[in-house]
Amino acid sequence: MELAHSLLLNEEALAHITEAKRAVFIFEWLRFLDKVIIAANKVDVKEKQKKLVEQLTGLISSSPGPPTRKLLAKNLAVLYSIGDTFTVFQTLDKCNDIIKSKDDTPAYLPTKLAAVACVGAFYERMGRMLGSSFPETINNLLKALKSAESQGRGEILLSLQKVLHGLGGAAASCHRDIYKNARSLLTDRSMAVRCAVAKCLLELQNEAVFIWTSELENVATLCFKALEGSTYGVRVAVSTLLGTSMATALMPKQATVMRQNVKRATLEEVLELMATGFLRGGSGFLKSGGEMLKGASVSREVRVGVTQAYVVFVTTLGGQWLERNFAAFLSHLLELVAHPRATQTHVEAVYSRRCVSFALRATLGGLLGEKAQIAAAKEICLAISKQMKAVEAVVNDPSGENRTGAADVSASQHVMVCALKELGSLVQSLSATASPLIQEPSVAGFLETVTSVLLHPSMAARLAAAWCLRCVAVAVPHQLTPLLERCAECINNLKNSPEAVSGYSFAMAALLGGVYQCPLGIPHSKGKMVVSIAEDLLRSASQNSRLSLQRTQAGWLLLGALMTLGPSLVRYHLPKMLLLWRNVFPRSQKELEAEKARGDPFSWQVMLEGRAGALCAMRSFVAHCPELLTEDVIRRLMTPIECAMTMMSHVPAVIKVHGSHLKASAAMVRLRLYDILALLPPKTYEGSFNALLRELVTEFTLTDNSANTTTSLLRSLCHYDDSVLMGSWLQETDHKSIEDQLQPNSASGSGALEHDPSSIYLRVPVGEAVPGPLPLGVSVIDASVALFGVVFPHVSFKHRLQMLDHFAECIKQAKGVRQQAVQLNIFTAVLSALKGLAENKSSLGPEEVRKSALALVMGALDNPNPILRCAAGEALGRMAQVVGEASFIARMAQHSFDKLKSARDVVSRTGHSLALGCLHRYVGGIGSGQHLKTSVSILLALAQDATCHEVQTWALHSLALIVDSSGPMYRGYVEPTLSLVLTLLLTVPPSHTEVHQCLGRCLGALITTVGPELQGNSGSISTIRSSCLVGCAIMQDHSDSLVQAAAISCLQQLHMFAPRHVNLTSLVPCLCVHLCSSHLLLRRAAVACLRQLAQREAAEVCEYAMSLARKAGDGKDNANINLNITEMGLEGVLFGMLDRETDRKLCSDIHDTLGHMLSSLAVEKLPHWLKLCKDVLAATTEVGGTVAADGRRKEEDEDSEKKDEMDDDIMFTTLGQDDKSKPSVAPRWVTRVFAADCLCRIIHLCENADKAHFDLSAARVAKAKNPAGDFLVLHLCDLIRMAFMAATDHSNQLRMAGLQALEVIIKKFAAVPEPEFPGHVILEQYQANVGAALRPAFSPDTPSDITAKACQVCSAWIGSGVVSDLNDLRRVHNLLVSSLDKVQTGKGPSSQLYSESATTMEKLAVLKAWAEVFVVAMNIRKECQSRAAHDDDDEEERDERDILPPDSLMTLVQPELPALSRLWLAVLRDYALLTLPAEFSSQLPPEGGAFYTPETIDTARLHYRNSWASILNAEALWLSSTGFGTREDAPEGKAGPVKVPGVAPVPSQNPEDLVKDRLHLLLGISIEFLCFPRAEEPIEDVMSCLHALCTLLDSSAARTHIAEDQEC
Repeated sequence: MELAHSLLLNEEALAHITEAKRAVFIFEWLRFLDKVIIAANKVDVKEKQKKLVEQLTGLISSSPGPPTRKLLAKNLAVLYSIGDTFTVFQTLDKCNDIIKSKDDTPAYLPTKLAAVACVGAFYERMGRMLGSSFPETINNLLKALKSAESQGRGEILLSLQKVLHGLGGAAASCHRDIYKNARSLLTDRSMAVRCAVAKCLLELQNEAVFIWTSELENVATLCFKALEGSTYGVRVAVSTLLGTSMATALMPKQATVMRQNVKRATLEEVLELMATGFLRGGSGFLKSGGEMLKGASVSREVRVGVTQAYVVFVTTLGGQWLERNFAAFLSHLLELVAHPRATQTHVEAVYSRRCVSFALRATLGGLLGEKAQIAAAKEICLAISKQMKAVEAVVNDPSGENRTGAADVSASQHVMVCALKELGSLVQSLSATASPLIQEPSVAGFLETVTSVLLHPSMAARLAAAWCLRCVAVAVPHQLTPLLERCAECINNLKNSPEAVSGYSFAMAALLGGVYQCPLGIPHSKGKMVVSIAEDLLRSASQNSRLSLQRTQAGWLLLGALMTLGPSLVRYHLPKMLLLWRNVFPRSQKELEAEKARGDPFSWQVMLEGRAGALCAMRSFVAHCPELLTEDVIRRLMTPIECAMTMMSHVPAVIKVHGSHLKASAAMVRLRLYDILALLPPKTYEGSFNALLRELVTEFTLTDNSANTTTSLLRSLCHYDDSVLMGSWLQETDHKSIEDQLQPNSASGSGALEHDPSSIYLRVPVGEAVPGPLPLGVSVIDASVALFGVVFPHVSFKHRLQMLDHFAECIKQAKGVRQQAVQLNIFTAVLSALKGLAENKSSLGPEEVRKSALALVMGALDNPNPILRCAAGEALGRMAQVVGEASFIARMAQHSFDKLKSARDVVSRTGHSLALGCLHRYVGGIGSGQHLKTSVSILLALAQDATCHEVQTWALHSLALIVDSSGPMYRGYVEPTLSLVLTLLLTVPPSHTEVHQCLGRCLGALITTVGPELQGNSGSISTIRSSCLVGCAIMQDHSDSLVQAAAISCLQQLHMFAPRHVNLTSLVPCLCVHLCSSHLLLRRAAVACLRQLAQREAAEVCEYAMSLARKAGDGKDNANINLNITEMGLEGVLFGMLDRETDRKLCSDIHDTLGHMLSSLAVEKLPHWLKLCKDVLAATTEVGGTVAADGRRKEEDEDSEKKDEMDDDIMFTTLGQDDKSKPSVAPRWVTRVFAADCLCRIIHLCENADKAHFDLSAARVAKAKNPAGDFLVLHLCDLIRMAFMAATDHSNQLRMAGLQALEVIIKKFAAVPEPEFPGHVILEQYQANVGAALRPAFSPDTPSDITAKACQVCSAWIGSGVVSDLNDLRRVHNLLVSSLDKVQTGKGPSSQLYSESATTMEKLAVLKAWAEVFVVAMNIRKECQSRAAHDDDDEEERDERDILPPDSLMTLVQPELPALSRLWLAVLRDYALLTLPAEFSSQLPPEGGAFYTPETIDTARLHYRNSWASILNAEALWLSSTGFGTREDAPEGKAGPVKVPGVAPVPSQNPEDLVKDRLHLLLGISIEFLCFPRAEEPIEDVMSCLHALCTLLDSSAARTHIAEDQEC
């Protein structure tokens, strides 16, 4: 390869190379030339230009492959643009002649394509320099386009795009010709051609005005037609064209408008055009009348593509446009989903809703800042209330004549679902920043509007409103309890309205389901309230037949939701629940029979719904309270469950008698039954296996089901790596939520809340925004398949054989589409069973069972459905894993070998090649070692079959699996495999992206196989390494983002094994460009790679990123690169991404990357990182920030220093406002929280780096010596500002982070002296600011966790000794006094918003803060007393200095001490009881302790553990100073016993017993802790405990008592 590194092609070396390696040698030379030609001396280039042009033009005729021709064209164009342009027209003519050639043989095609590529590259690079030659070139290309085959058409269109790009407006005369010739190809049968046309027309519309004026309608119609039957790539390309053209029509570019007199389209016209596609699809406008009559629905691909186009349209116009026009855009989208054509069937309606929701989320969520999002939320509220008024008018119409009204109500439900779903998402993303919106008092208030929808006639709308309320409660947790109370009140008041019972119970269930996301919880009493409401509903259900169904459903729904609160609450209601469950089902067989004979259809429906609800509540109990599942409880649960199983066999007869409308209710009972059985241990119901399996098999083989419903589980049971074969990588795109509806299985992507109301309280699956259970028919089959997998490993071999034979029979009897459906379901069940066997480490069974299973699987390897072939391969691999016998594996492998040698059809070859891969995957290298050679040779041969790209894809995928699983055993085959991979990369057309993706997988697996050997210098290793690098380079230059992502992960692996050989100067800029990609997988790959690079070479990574930004600023080369790197560098870009990205994996990797960069660079680039954090934190929106805090302060603060503080506040609020370079959307609260965390990390890093960071005089000296150096202490003002801004924000999470930063700053800088004022410290000047930052945290409406954190900061501040002014000290001290009053009075139950555990946390935090302050006060007093003995002479001096008198802190604390000491003792008593081992739990007081309730005992332990040590130390100091309470001071005004809330006053004891009790308590706690220290205990607790012990042993009373003990 080194011989290829020369300016001219080394023809001599080329001649000596074998034919196979020549293509690689030429490509490597072109790669070298690409890098060197720009950097080379121009004189050298001009000298050798003639020879170079000869060599390069010679290569055009040598049939170069796709990557080679691309690079060849680029080099030729660069050569002419750098060197002389004399011969450029000659070369151009030569290319044109090749294009004109009549030779249509396949052998000549690569030469033609190379010539086409060269023409495109020339014009792109030199554009107008090529003068007037362009009309001829364009005509030539257009002529060739008419007769070209698909590869040629694609290449010509891409060249035309480049020609247009290079010429700009100069090519205007040819624009119409290009448009006329290209437009018909938008519906080409080749998807790659459709993509190329879309890109070409997109380039054309930049200059060709007619595209977005006179031809706009035609372009739209063409785009709709192009979307029919499209692939994901086509949808992305066409939607970009459609969206951009529409945006340009609305707001043309200034320059174009200046040149021609253009009539601009109006917003209504543009939206109307796009709506046509959404509602009528590709049928266009003329046929729409007839279409309407026929009622044909629009193709899903068109609808999904148009939805993407809406997003492109708005994104192109930008966030500000959306802000101004949001009302129009919203009403347009909501009209779409209300249109009858969008909602012809239920599933279609769900799909349309998903599309509209996607368009709203993608635009509102990404383009608008927090302030604009709040305005948008108000707009949505208006739309909802308008709809609701219309619905109420229809519902309240007594005449019932309003026929159209009924249709409006039905349409309004879809509008409501979309609006409420988006409203919920907005509020959830805004979190506490949304509180002004929610609390805003107005006639059509936010909560009033949402709760009004709970009375909507449609269940879907009611559920959506309930979900929205859940989002509100999670975002603003102090609304949770009031909302629950409000719903409870409404249920009780409106018991006679079916909608109210249903709607408010949905809302309560949703709110209960959201409690787990609110760390402060809800009061325990609310659980009791829910139980009583649910019981009341169930009891009164039979009293009124009009309401029985709703009341039954609501009662059980509430009980199911209650279970999500966990065992601590459910424990108290379990006996009642077990009783309710037992009573719902008949007690005996006799009762069952009697029940069957009586009843009418309605009572049966109510009964079935009631039983389904009971089973659902049971399932919720088993899922959320596993700790309560004792053997006895399981036994008592099994009684109703067994009864339900028996009842299932009777239901078909009941349905026969009472009508098929009961089928849905019966299916719901089955679903609930399967769900709960899957969660229970199979041993508990093994007696019912036979009946259960019969039921399950009937379910998924569709025996009693005329619909061809298929399960949705098959993809998830197949291996994740097989996504390339099944197309399920679409799950990993930004368009996942709408692309799902195009998957082939039944009702795919049609999840909606109304399919299963219980999902309103369940946890949302990862990656989903809203729970979306699939339709009942699919859910039941899914549940039966999952349960089959659980039960199968516990069934006898005889029954296994019967079932497998039965499956074969079912498949044989079904025909056509039904056969496919049955087969899919059966395969999913078999896979589920094999997975269960593997997890249970069970065997499959004797020979006849294996034979039957093998016959079933082998039959499907030849199935025309690729998903079934995938499932069969997977099943074969799992069988080999379960059986685990060499002979069995050999037999299976041999069968596939024989098939592959003889078969010629695509289906068999793909199926059996995958079978080989799966065998290796599940048996591993050692288990299948003897077949390795044969497998590899067969698959290598299949991979070279250029006639069928599907066979190549499957063979290469299997090869990658084998390389992965064989590990070091594959080492001998690396060279031939690598050689094949390179050959294919150089020859396979880029339009076959799946082949290239599989080649990427193979390359990655090969790199892992060679591993650390890649660092070596031997000849063979160098060859392997350079081959890998060439392979990565080819894939990096591919047009498909998945292939580029594969290239990045290969380079990432190479960097891990051989870091010296990966060139970061080219890799990092490439990654930076991909950060702006529109493809999620590519962004993920780029960030994952950056994360790895930043671990080792953070400085280089940042430097290369900045150099790219500088280059992009200078050169015209990179004009098309969408880079957003400012002076804040790559770090700034990553912070910006955190605002936009929602993918968890991606955000986690960004956090890690920034973390690695911070660790490496923060200390040496301190100003840069501090500015970065400051810019992010300073960007508070006007909604958040200190505005609200200011208002509160004005009312509360009556101190004389108020004016100064307000000035400080204003100074901080306006920080960074004048910065013009801010992005249009201010950083969101999540990013600001991360920035505040980074601030704390920076302080810790500086602490470990250099002492001068915390020493002002040393920092100034060092700065004078080295002006480039910087120190943290010089930025103290900024640090305090940032902490202040965060601590006074609207977002609770940010307030917590801000208070944490403030505490760190106080602790680290408290002792830093102020050199200019000896005797003072530098933090003194910030006293007012710290006070101002703390005060809002003590306001009555602040959550407990924030107040607790603020108490911690208060004690750190008072104890730091910084405060020099008594008034300042008193101000902060008053905050603690007010909190202590709260502790002493105890919050009234009426005002309690959070759980009792939150109150415990807050009270203990207050008492701990007082304890810490008291300990500091005692230490100061002790110090002063010892100092007073030494220097009585310095009195005058001390008075001159502005220092607090030594006892001033004690004088502030003193008045509270009698009360505090009793409270502290109460805490220690509680703590001592709570640390008792579990066997003494019966000795705990049944009514709880002073600060905890028995219900919250588990969480309370944690809070006590955080605060006991400081309190112990303080109490020990107090008791020793007062002789163990025998001479407690009782200052005036505080006389008399202090009451501790929740604790009965202790009867008066004699002083000696009192001393003994207290001593035993304190000594006991100390000794217990020191004897059994936990590793995770902080060192501060250990020190506090030791200090307390020391103080106790110092006290005379304690010594006397210990001595008495000794005497005894």
